[in-house]
Amino acid sequence: MQRDYGYFEEDHLAKPYDLRLLRGLFPYLRPYRFLFFLSVLFVCVLTVLDLALPYLTKVAIDRYIVQETRGQEPIDGDRQHRRYRIDLRVGKNEKMVERYPDLFKVEGGHATIGYEDLAKLDRSDLSELRKGDVAGVARIAVIFLGIVVCHFFFSFGNVLVLEYAGQSIMHDLRLRLFSHIQNLSVRFFSRNPIGRLVTRVTSDVQNMDEFFTSIITVLFNDVFVLLGIMVVLVVMNWKLALVCLTMLPVIVVTTVLFSRMARDVFRGLRIKIAQINSRIQESIDGISVIQLFSKEKKNFERFEKLNHENYVMGMRQINIFSVFMPVIEVLSSVTTALVVWYGGLRVLDDTLSLGVLVAFISYMRMFFRPIRDIAEKYNVMQSAMASCERIFLLFDCRDSIPEPREPYPPISSGGDLTGKRNDLQQQKTTDTAVAFERVWFAYEGDDWIIKDVSLAVREGETVAIVGPTGAGKSTLIHLLERFYDPNKGAVKMRGVDIRRIPTADLRTQMALITQDVFLFASTIRDNITAGNPPVSQERLDEIITGCNLDRVIRRLPEGIDTVLTEGGRTLSSGERQLIAFARALARDPSILILDEATSSVDSATEKLIQDATSRLMEGRTGIVVAHRLSTIRHADRIVVVHGGRIREVGTHEELLARKGLYYQLYQWQAIA
Repeated sequence: MQRDYGYFEEDHLAKPYDLRLLRGLFPYLRPYRFLFFLSVLFVCVLTVLDLALPYLTKVAIDRYIVQETRGQEPIDGDRQHRRYRIDLRVGKNEKMVERYPDLFKVEGGHATIGYEDLAKLDRSDLSELRKGDVAGVARIAVIFLGIVVCHFFFSFGNVLVLEYAGQSIMHDLRLRLFSHIQNLSVRFFSRNPIGRLVTRVTSDVQNMDEFFTSIITVLFNDVFVLLGIMVVLVVMNWKLALVCLTMLPVIVVTTVLFSRMARDVFRGLRIKIAQINSRIQESIDGISVIQLFSKEKKNFERFEKLNHENYVMGMRQINIFSVFMPVIEVLSSVTTALVVWYGGLRVLDDTLSLGVLVAFISYMRMFFRPIRDIAEKYNVMQSAMASCERIFLLFDCRDSIPEPREPYPPISSGGDLTGKRNDLQQQKTTDTAVAFERVWFAYEGDDWIIKDVSLAVREGETVAIVGPTGAGKSTLIHLLERFYDPNKGAVKMRGVDIRRIPTADLRTQMALITQDVFLFASTIRDNITAGNPPVSQERLDEIITGCNLDRVIRRLPEGIDTVLTEGGRTLSSGERQLIAFARALARDPSILILDEATSSVDSATEKLIQDATSRLMEGRTGIVVAHRLSTIRHADRIVVVHGGRIREVGTHEELLARKGLYYQLYQWQAIA
């Protein structure tokens, strides 16, 4: 069998921000659209609060700290000396002017004093003169503090809402992804490393969670802040705003260049991480073989090479950021310098207030903060989009066994699985339980594994399939279980093409016991009953006794409720086989399939398994694939397969009498 061990995603990467990827996320966001709307509302409020702080500073400076004097006539032709204005209609102010006639200049209903002359007033007079300004500054400070408190609560609410929405979306996405993987065909898993599939469900989904909870918050908030800052700057002073925005094209070009350089690096990092996961998983699964053949050094060298490639990719990422971030800082400093230079000149010639200049400098610092935030989150954003791309590539993979459009038997609404199974058993159009009709099959291309095979197995008959390694015996079983569909011909159950039978209904008719038994890391009870119809304790005891499993259970510390390790590795191969037989018997199948179930056990355990097999076969159709010909001597018929074709069919005695291929196989085993 030819297999492509390259992972499907490596050669199919599209643009990093393909709109198809974003559209693919909409079904997962739709149930939580209210939460995202609420988050956007919070972000709008937070943006207004952020923009209000520098403006409050401007108001405090121009109105209360250094009053704005634009529009006043110059004193002695000099605008460089800013003056403080007071209203003479207030009696206290008029008396103060009378006490300091040399410091005040009377101009109609107002009087002015130079800011440099305020220090010449008595402390009590100065306090009285600026009492209103002090109160105004205090009001501004209280408002400032109130905005900070409100900002805290709205930020808290925004993070809480987004985290809840993000976790919920990832919960749904992970469940759907896991369900999709479970429904993929065996062919898919034979081509794709398990470690990378694990990466899709774990770290890639986690990256998507960071995208929703971190990136969306930063992105929405930063975009609103940038737009808000530009609007406020233009409203306050459009000329100074144009000076500030002269660096914007340079910033855009720099960001675009950075994104292009970083794009391939982030993709490469995701691929390397997936390869590392796959290598670790493969090494752990094959650790006994690695140690047996002293391959630790060679395996370490392969991992070291892969790890170094990941390190190089990581360093490339660091180098890109080490250039980009200082460039943004330099652009920020240059823009601030332009504001100070141009705005300072305008303040000196009294065409711009000091408060506006201070506010502009604050807004410029705020303007570059979102750019730095986006740059710092860019790796998360790239990683999330790469993960999103891989997740949807996996979703796009349709390598699964298709369900029939017109199922047989018809599935009535509300019918349970047991009822459908019984219907299928009762609808017998022939006494043939299973039939292969001119079946051809190849795993890849025209490399045919099964060639024009026709075989009928009658109800209640036990048929053994034998032949040399690679003859296609197990492939016939895989076709019957519908792990694969034939390229040509048909496999039928009781006269019905199995492609017309819902897969779940089909497989409830059968129980498959293979050479390599897989047990879950759970109790023996769960391993026997899970996935089967409910089994009473009395029936379970009968099953355990009938499969000769009782002696195994008695020696375990917690009996049938003993928790097994992963794969049941604490049990012997024979003990795992006995549990597999009990699991098959609990299903109560009409067709029992044994795929070399006794090839890796000792003689004593083989006898126990043969006893269990004889009990399981009673009243059932049996298909047995075997290497040990002694175990299938009593089969009703023996089918000899070689080169993907059926060469001989008959009983044990008939085939020996022919002295053909079966006779040769039997003689070779007898000599061995």
